[in-house]
Amino acid sequence: MTIDFFKTAANLKKVKRQGWIDKLSLEHPESVADHSYSMAIMGMILSDIGNCDSEKILKMILLHDLAESEIGDYTPGQITSEEKRKLEDETFYKISENLPADIKSQYQKIWDEYQENKSYESKLVHQIDRLEMVLQATIYENDGHSKENLSSFIESAKQDITNPKLKELFRKILENN
Repeated sequence: MTIDFFKTAANLKKVKRQGWIDKLSLEHPESVADHSYSMAIMGMILSDIGNCDSEKILKMILLHDLAESEIGDYTPGQITSEEKRKLEDETFYKISENLPADIKSQYQKIWDEYQENKSYESKLVHQIDRLEMVLQATIYENDGHSKENLSSFIESAKQDITNPKLKELFRKILENN
């Protein structure tokens, strides 16, 4: 039922971003929904600037963490990337199962494309995910959290962001902090 899908998505407001809890011991970190909203704003602007398929990118962003509404936010090292992918795939397919067939098919195709990370759009979304993390890290730093504790987030994003426009934004986010 579509209502169940909406409830599942709304549950992302309760799922806290685990990396901020683990590295910064935050009691009230951003939620996965907070993160997804910020990513959607970034994706909207960046895809419009780049004349990309904004609708596809926004759908991919809004779907990319949906499985976490049921399984939680696993950080690197908690489970293998293969285990995480399998768990997320199974969960996403279960969540989308009761949508109308044409919508379910479209969303599952977008999900698979994101997970495969081979298309231009999926690579862009993965990198926007990292860029948004850097932006949030600088916000936490400005709130008084240790730059040292945030450095692993910055360094991992630095390695993962390869798109020239996003690399430039990455640099500017750090410069303007």
